[in-house]
Amino acid sequence: MSKKFKKNESNDLNISEEEYMKKKEVLTSFFSDSTYVLMTFKQIANILGVKKNERIILEKILTDLEKDGVIYIDESKRYVPCSLKNILKCVYEAKSNKFGFARSLDGKDVYISNDLSMGAMDQDVILVKIISEKKDGKNAEGQVIKILDRKTKNVIGRFNKSRNFGFVEPIDKRISDIYIPKKYSSNFKDDQMVNVEILKYATSNSKAEGKIIEIIGDLKEENIEIKAMYSAYKVEENQIFNDLVVNEVKSINTEIEKEEYKKRVDKTNERVFTIDGDDAKDLDDAVSVKKIDENTYLLSVFIADVSYYVKDGTQLDNEAVCRGTSTYIPGTVIPMLPKELSNGICSLNQGEDRLTLAIDIRIDKNGEVLESEIYKAVIRVTKRMTYDKVYKVLTLEDMDTLNEYKEYEQDLFLMKELALILNKKRMEKGSINFDIPETKVVLDEQGQVVNIKPYENTIANKIIEEFMLVANMQVAEKFYYLDLPFIYRVHERPDEERLRELNEVLSNYHKRIKGIKNVHPKTLADILESIDDEEEKQIVSNYMLRTLKLARYSEECLGHFGLSAKFYCHFTSPIRRYPDLFIHRIISDYIDSGYILDEDKIKKYSKQAKKYAKISSDMEKEATQVEREFDELYKVIYMEKSINEEFNAIVSSVTDFGMFVRLDNTVEGLVPFDSMPNNDYYIFDEKKRCLIGRGTKETFKVGDRLKVKLIRCDVKTKQIDFSVLDREVVDGKEKSSKKK
Repeated sequence: MSKKFKKNESNDLNISEEEYMKKKEVLTSFFSDSTYVLMTFKQIANILGVKKNERIILEKILTDLEKDGVIYIDESKRYVPCSLKNILKCVYEAKSNKFGFARSLDGKDVYISNDLSMGAMDQDVILVKIISEKKDGKNAEGQVIKILDRKTKNVIGRFNKSRNFGFVEPIDKRISDIYIPKKYSSNFKDDQMVNVEILKYATSNSKAEGKIIEIIGDLKEENIEIKAMYSAYKVEENQIFNDLVVNEVKSINTEIEKEEYKKRVDKTNERVFTIDGDDAKDLDDAVSVKKIDENTYLLSVFIADVSYYVKDGTQLDNEAVCRGTSTYIPGTVIPMLPKELSNGICSLNQGEDRLTLAIDIRIDKNGEVLESEIYKAVIRVTKRMTYDKVYKVLTLEDMDTLNEYKEYEQDLFLMKELALILNKKRMEKGSINFDIPETKVVLDEQGQVVNIKPYENTIANKIIEEFMLVANMQVAEKFYYLDLPFIYRVHERPDEERLRELNEVLSNYHKRIKGIKNVHPKTLADILESIDDEEEKQIVSNYMLRTLKLARYSEECLGHFGLSAKFYCHFTSPIRRYPDLFIHRIISDYIDSGYILDEDKIKKYSKQAKKYAKISSDMEKEATQVEREFDELYKVIYMEKSINEEFNAIVSSVTDFGMFVRLDNTVEGLVPFDSMPNNDYYIFDEKKRCLIGRGTKETFKVGDRLKVKLIRCDVKTKQIDFSVLDREVVDGKEKSSKKK
């Protein structure tokens, strides 16, 4: 099969893919040779004896090698091997319009200031030259020398018009304003939400330039900010799957074939339960618990066998890889898989036969795992339960619910018993219990935000959490010792410098981390457990979480610091996370192959594991960013109606421009210096992490309780501002700091 490469419409050449790759390998070796000296295109063509009619192929290969990060062109038009100049191929992650980080394939993070970014935008593929190595806990610093692939083509934002030109303020605050020339701006009105096509990208010295191609709406329209966010993140567009995927889904048999029953353990007559939120539609885990004897429990965890329906290399699988995860936005979801699968044949719906991957785990009364077995099963869920109703049963709260669940009451109390044993064992090993409430945004039928509150996490939630954790650990441990390709969920040890900073915060509570150089997670867990006040514990949890590194996916088993676990993976949510789906495929193949994978499959899965771990980590970050942006927007919209109202708050962090406070409903906002009490000038003590009034000597630190007034909600910046009215009663004495 031949492949056609095009230089332009009038210059086409045919060359087989095999021949092209051979030439590319020769050139790669040419640049990696220690005797290579910097050359121009013409010099390379001459020294390699490339004929004039073949130079179009040479040019194409050189362009590909640039994109691959093997070489780059310097100011003198010479080709420079990246290996010679400490240059990395990276993906740019913008943190604001002032700085970002370049992240290399090997996980190295390089700080990039805006003036050295060449106008790089989030997710651009770039070449970075290291100008300062990592030192004293600070990231290496770098300079972008080439942008290999631009990922942002369009930007959604607010149009601002002047007489001779206009500019657009992007909704995404990581992107700087975009200049709109007069010829592209004269027909549009001030304050319209618009879609801009980028014509010229920003450089270190100039703004990006674009033209408006679509009007999203006017600021006077109701919910225009939400509408604009939907457009910016292509929510509605990404909820739709392309025709190739749709056609594949239509061809999937939604009836389980008789032969498949014979290949699996039949659990259709077992008592099996799902426990999820009231509005959950993609039910991918089910559980059952039995007591074998006085000292032994049998926990069975059944996970939807999505890999049976999503085959390797299909359009459906390719799309799932690209999406990486489902993204949950208030009132809707951007799914990883089409709803025909996620809500249909793969969802463990009550009373319907479903294919699963299962694990039986025998656990003693002390929480020790005695043995476990992974197998394929067919189940039929006995009862679809909800967290709310399970909680009511376990607390004997509601007679209607008690009557509805009467038949399953013993099952639930046995689940609770085992979950508490597992939790106790996990805490003893040093797993850190971060007590940070998640935000629940409540919308009405018209999509209007009617409440913001902490997501309720009861014993019902904790039952499922403990069961999924032990299942994930067992699966990871088994496949680690089998030495097969796999994707693990890893969480590495925190940096010493970050732990020292955390110690400054902990000193406010008379706590301290000892043994920073080789800290054990139990040290941090014990500190949290020693804090009695729940609000203070939440604040310290938040700081501690910021200190730790982000969990990610890896083909290497590096352990999970936060869980104090040597082995951990994500096995239990294949409907909404690709790593789970991928390891299901390996597990299933391993079982079907008679517990032996041949070398070809091992090579294939090894290559895929590395690739998919990186993609899934990146897509998880992107999904988290989108979810956070929507939550912040809904919070500002919700709080707008409460301007000038008073609230109880707790100081969540302090900075050199003010302090952040958090309300009981999880809403967080800034108290800027000009809204601090007594019209005093406040100094930020970086070492002690507190603010000190220059005149009054009054101190504000993390954990202080305050009475605040809401003074500003800016939907444009998603910023909420408060002023301090007073301190609340502390230790029986009211510390007054009323603003004069």
